[in-house]
Amino acid sequence: MKKEILFLAALATCLSSFGQTFEKTAQGGKFQTAQPTLNGEVIFYSPSIVRIVKYPSAEMPEKKSYPVIKTPEKVEISYKQNGNTVCMTSGKMTVTLDVVTGKVTYTDQKGETLLKEKVEGTNFIPRKDVNRDAFTVSQAFSLEPEEAIYGLGQRQSGAMNHRNQQIHLSNGNTNICIPYFTSEKGYGVYWDNPGISDFSDTPYATSFSSQVGLCSDYYFLYKDGTQDGVIACIRDLTGKATMFPLWTMGYWQCRERYKSPDELCGVLDKYRKLQIPLDGIVQDWQYWGCDSNWNAMKFVNPRYINKMDDKEALRYLPNGEDKNARYPKPRFKSPEEMVEYVHKNNAHLMISVWASFGPWTDQFKELDKMGALLKFETWPPKSGAHPYDPFNKDARDLYWRYLSHLHKMNIDAWWTDSTEPDHLNPKESDFDLMTADGSFRSVHNAFPLNHNRGIYEHQRAVSDDKRVFQMTRSGYLGQQHYGALSWSGDVVSSWDVLRQQIPAGLNYTLCGIPFWNTDLGGFFGWEYNNDCTNVAYQELHVRWFQWGCFMPLMRNHCSSPMMNEIDLFGKEGDWAYDAQKRIIELRYRLLPYIYSLDGAVVQEDGTMMRPLVMDFANDRKAILLDDEYMFGKNILVCPVTEPLYTKKIEGNKGVTTVPDVAKASAPVKVYLPKGSQWIDFWTNETVAGGQEIQRECPVDILPLYIKAGSILPLGPKVQYATEKKWDNLDICVYPGANGEFVLYEDEFDNYNYEKGMFSTIKFSWDDASRTLTISDRNGEFPKMLKRRNFRITLMQPGKQSAETVMVKADKKVAYSGKNLVVKL
Repeated sequence: MKKEILFLAALATCLSSFGQTFEKTAQGGKFQTAQPTLNGEVIFYSPSIVRIVKYPSAEMPEKKSYPVIKTPEKVEISYKQNGNTVCMTSGKMTVTLDVVTGKVTYTDQKGETLLKEKVEGTNFIPRKDVNRDAFTVSQAFSLEPEEAIYGLGQRQSGAMNHRNQQIHLSNGNTNICIPYFTSEKGYGVYWDNPGISDFSDTPYATSFSSQVGLCSDYYFLYKDGTQDGVIACIRDLTGKATMFPLWTMGYWQCRERYKSPDELCGVLDKYRKLQIPLDGIVQDWQYWGCDSNWNAMKFVNPRYINKMDDKEALRYLPNGEDKNARYPKPRFKSPEEMVEYVHKNNAHLMISVWASFGPWTDQFKELDKMGALLKFETWPPKSGAHPYDPFNKDARDLYWRYLSHLHKMNIDAWWTDSTEPDHLNPKESDFDLMTADGSFRSVHNAFPLNHNRGIYEHQRAVSDDKRVFQMTRSGYLGQQHYGALSWSGDVVSSWDVLRQQIPAGLNYTLCGIPFWNTDLGGFFGWEYNNDCTNVAYQELHVRWFQWGCFMPLMRNHCSSPMMNEIDLFGKEGDWAYDAQKRIIELRYRLLPYIYSLDGAVVQEDGTMMRPLVMDFANDRKAILLDDEYMFGKNILVCPVTEPLYTKKIEGNKGVTTVPDVAKASAPVKVYLPKGSQWIDFWTNETVAGGQEIQRECPVDILPLYIKAGSILPLGPKVQYATEKKWDNLDICVYPGANGEFVLYEDEFDNYNYEKGMFSTIKFSWDDASRTLTISDRNGEFPKMLKRRNFRITLMQPGKQSAETVMVKADKKVAYSGKNLVVKL
């Protein structure tokens, strides 16, 4: 210890003699450079997370980080001087600081360079941020020429790899902007500035720049060289993901919009009658009435409260609806009856709530008095509505006070729409509007995080009996910690846009946020005349729908006047109807697998939609693909992204290009990553990896391949997620390699899992001995299945696929929580 103190004292003396200084701190070090003169700090938050802050002021500026909730832990750091450089080594990486220039270089435990800053790569240009002195701040890095990088939120560029791109980081509908990128090398960089920013990658530099800031502030994350490792670092820094209820992983029916309780409940009735599984149904906007009453968070629309003959109530009728229209006597007299009916029919209700308010609402009036409205034009146009200020704690409290009315009605989930927020006809001066935390320009991209966090924390304070579920149109780093799932916004129904959503979602999940989805079929159907009977649209919709089976949330949606309920596509025996019903039933078959993925997300920092760089980092072809991914670590998904059996003609009309779509079969190109054998899900045939194949693809299936060694737990045929207990699960083993899978279970909807009330059962397959070991059950929870059967099948050619309950399993075993060994 004395030697280390003497060394550091000598180091400080040596370095300070040249006009620069370095001082050891408990978490790293403070430094001052000579040319240019900058102050800075290296702060280890853990062995795998280090923060670098640089600033031209004498002291570190006060600064709020919205996503970062971790405080620095005690880290063992060793120091070494080499000329003007200081090396700080934790258990995971070495950070080398050039004290003359301030340049920082990162290396792994083997001494291999991971990332380095550019010389003189930190820049400050003085400017005003409204009335305060600030800077335009930038930080530049040097990457390897062929190094692939990902992340940056959800983009609509169609690119998986973000090299050679210029990206403006300002949240908007369909684009979620997160100033974070991650490398194929397994490191990540989070630029901790929530304001309007830019990302740039050229052959000369990779950089972030922000319009306003007081310091350069970023986090470097590196654990073990894998994407799973760097995502674990993100969750450590910004908060663990939360569990969603089991029912949310079933099928959702949604469109813009159901205009009365009778209409919404009638759709639920139709699905139940047709025996099409369903768990979620959605009430979109305007249940509150007209645009001036936007987002009142209560049912004021006279059609919902049975007041179409009340002149005072009719003033709230949504814009464009006929006050003189007459409707049949309503079946449901109140929204409370609607909610109760949905629940009695074993479904759940999500309702639209926005981050803005119309001028007739009580919220608007109170927020206006508080000075907590951002007075720029938002949706709906020319309505006088304005977003509120989610950076204002009192405004967040007010938001929940009004939302709690719907919570007390037992609404199950929140559709937090327009959380960018919508910004119509933007003016430069709009970004100078002040929030509670500074100019809108300086905090813009953290708007959705603060908004959803406010709802989550308030609901958690009321009760832990029901898990918070928010589907939100925007996002920011750390959103996984607040019960929120993003969707890709109001996208157009087209084949090009369908394909773009795949890398958009995959890059978003690489930002550490595991929950994402897209409007199945697209939102705007104008390229198909908003006609769901258009056969060209039907093929697009079916393919988008099939992809939805392998997202964290499977939700049908569209914009009026398009309609999208399955029965509108035909009837049993019609290909567009049959294909959708078939894939919904497969979704429910997969629920034990999917819910276990959700459990791994929470307990092991896992990821559900896994870009191929996560599992095949050494396969160069795989990591650059933008149209395939792993759903969990076992299922390779290749969505079909081009028409095979229909086409559009003049007037956006659709025609078939084959005599019978239901009987047609055309090939689809699929790449099977190297390093594994792959089993065709539909045929059980084994195919070698490391090759591109052509897979025949009728309209009712998409290419699915199971990684050799996989073990899939699959459930019974049901009409809703909790209809039947999981006491007779099929366990389907795909041979060709060793493998394991952990079945996760809990009470399906509360927060008792945070207290350790859940169970796991590990299944291990030894391929050489053809032996499946079912380990002792770990953990317990109320009403846990203590005895159950497992129906085990070795999936081989000639046997039925795992799509439906196995007619004849190879072995059936009774399991009571104790270790079992099964020979197949």
